[in-house]
Amino acid sequence: MKIKISRSADRDLLAGFRFYERQNPGVGHYFLDSLFSDIDSLVLHAGIHRRIEGFYRLLSARFPFAVYYKIKDDTVRVRRVLDCRRDPSWVYRQLKND
Repeated sequence: MKIKISRSADRDLLAGFRFYERQNPGVGHYFLDSLFSDIDSLVLHAGIHRRIEGFYRLLSARFPFAVYYKIKDDTVRVRRVLDCRRDPSWVYRQLKND
């Protein structure tokens, strides 16, 4: 299984990094390490997660973020990485606009 991360997901990860780095220097790097570890786990566990708005949703192990992805052939396509603390209607709009 291959993993591809969309530009939208890259921007989401960068926004999360900046948020946590402002809270406490160094935490942004830990955020990225944790989220990439979660994303890497999709090589083995893709497709077992709950479906939301046509996407599979992987909840991060350490941060209140969700990884939204689709599977096509042998590739996991990570479309968004969104903060679970946001209003659910905002999350759904982000998923529909992607």
